[in-house]
Amino acid sequence: MSDNDRIVSGDSKDHDEELVEKSLRPQTLRQYIGQEQLKHELSVYIKAAKQREESLDHVLLYGPPGLGKTTLAMIIAREMGVNIKTTSGPAIEKPGDLVALLNELRPGDVLFIDEIHRLPKVVEEMLYSAMEDFYIDIVVGQGPTAHPVHFPLPPFTLIGATTRAGTLAPPLRDRFGIVEHMNYYEVADLQEIVKRTADIFGTTINEQAAHEIARRSRGTPRIANRLLKRIRDFAQVSGQAQIELPIVDHALTLLKVDDMGLDATDKKLLTTMIEIYNGGPVGLNTIAANIGEESDTIESMYEPYLLQIGFLKRTARGRTVTNRAYQHFKLKPLD
Repeated sequence: MSDNDRIVSGDSKDHDEELVEKSLRPQTLRQYIGQEQLKHELSVYIKAAKQREESLDHVLLYGPPGLGKTTLAMIIAREMGVNIKTTSGPAIEKPGDLVALLNELRPGDVLFIDEIHRLPKVVEEMLYSAMEDFYIDIVVGQGPTAHPVHFPLPPFTLIGATTRAGTLAPPLRDRFGIVEHMNYYEVADLQEIVKRTADIFGTTINEQAAHEIARRSRGTPRIANRLLKRIRDFAQVSGQAQIELPIVDHALTLLKVDDMGLDATDKKLLTTMIEIYNGGPVGLNTIAANIGEESDTIESMYEPYLLQIGFLKRTARGRTVTNRAYQHFKLKPLD
């Protein structure tokens, strides 16, 4: 199963799914479910900035994919009463691309850069002066006529989102005044998200069914909504007016999502380590070669949840499968 096909992947959205997500996104911090401490802190920073009639300090949001970083960025702009320009690190290929984006900003506006860790080095370095002193120096002309031009910028807020904060260059990371880690969601919060999404879809779901979807969604709202959409299909084809626990169990069994939210790829990763390497320790590149995935993909998308639930450990010698994972697969750990 490729990552694009993973029903429990927090990443890789197609166009239709992005349109659905936009319709599901809350519009204000009050509507946003979960991340209570983060919401409280942001509300204070936003209120203070508005009272001083200043732009909000630059914000870095980091954590696994699918937790709502893009949604929060849009909410911040809306709460500040300003416009937002959205892009991604890979889309800004050269300094000219960044200049074009910055040139469109008005005082106080938000520039949101998703996957900011993937910015080219030359673009990243241009951001330093833009973030700190609100100017950039650009070279105009070519050859003997080339000369630098000091280009002032309006005060703006850069919101960066990343799944890999540790890979950001320290000079860039240090220029963010607000740095917030987004945590996996509690089951109770995900249950409320599932119910809210079902209501938006015009679908009836009972508490047990909503709880089960939440419990098997890997702490990730995007996955919870994705599972609900697929389960809604099964319920509709089965002629059920309401989504109940039996249809949830049936659908998730067919989708190969187990009671811990693991899918076929997760199981392949863990069982390969167990069967071939006696549970580890084993290097990341070796695991990647065995299961046919990129090392970066494993590290940023699969590992965080497996580490969170205690099925995997990182050691100086490599990755190790824990006793808890052995128990989950009903296997006896090696001594």
